Amino acid sequence: MSTQYFRFSGAQGLEGRRCALLEKLLARADGPVETTDWRADAFRVLAPQPAAMPPVAAAAFCADGLACGAAWVCVATPLHYRAEASNVRLPLEGVLCLDSAAAEVLALDFNRLWKNSGVGLVAGRSGRLYGVFDHAPNVAAHDPEDVRGRHIEEFLPSGPDAGRLRLLMSEMEMWLFEHPVNRERMAQGGEVINGLWLWGGGEPLGSLPVVQGWVAGDDLFFGAIGARCESDSAREGSGVTVVQQDPGSDDWLRAGLPRLKAAAAQLRSGRISRLELSAGARCFSATTRGMRAFWRRRRPWWESFA
Repeated sequence: MSTQYFRFSGAQGLEGRRCALLEKLLARADGPVETTDWRADAFRVLAPQPAAMPPVAAAAFCADGLACGAAWVCVATPLHYRAEASNVRLPLEGVLCLDSAAAEVLALDFNRLWKNSGVGLVAGRSGRLYGVFDHAPNVAAHDPEDVRGRHIEEFLPSGPDAGRLRLLMSEMEMWLFEHPVNRERMAQGGEVINGLWLWGGGEPLGSLPVVQGWVAGDDLFFGAIGARCESDSAREGSGVTVVQQDPGSDDWLRAGLPRLKAAAAQLRSGRISRLELSAGARCFSATTRGMRAFWRRRRPWWESFA
């Protein structure tokens, strides 16, 4: 039976923006189920057979057509932090994007300064940056999307080799301070990059796994995996949709809501048997049968994910 996985942003600080369709689906869904890795949950929709999910950075690196002799590769996401009285916060809009020229300048400059250190930067397509390491560190790191609106301290790398990554991230902050790329961003009215967030690390891949179904939306990992989907045009049957828009926002009305309406219509008609709704660390499961439970009371969507 076909399942669709719908992942959306549920960042802190967005309470008050209601979404009637999302709240109807949540009211009639089963759950929630707590999840520590939503991408792993969504990956099983595309690869129901026993298949190991590749690391996020390794999949993106491979899809970018990049290759190197590194033992470990991670994503290096540019961020703009804000210092507060006793901590540092990543604002909701603090995850930044680079154009390919700026990414290439940063990679070349970093590799010049950190030459022979066992660490390098590689610029990928569309301005994406990757960290490459000669030796694989034993660390756990968070997706910066999970940090939006929060203090960064509790989300910094952890594990036996976390100190190495934390030190490198601190050194990068000093390197980026008044960097020419930042001076140009300031001149153009953009936010400065005051840190690179290292996450999603793993051993580089020789090839991407072949999966079934389709992928829609905007996500680093599923954008890479989608290149190997057996079918990705019909948007019928099993698939994964990832929307970065926050429910109730103007961008959500233009992009996120139409995709949710399409999934809900397929659920009501029986063309799919399950629609999984995921945000933060929770996932709800809506079924065709459950949609008949019209008596269940709706509540603001963010209460379901609190």
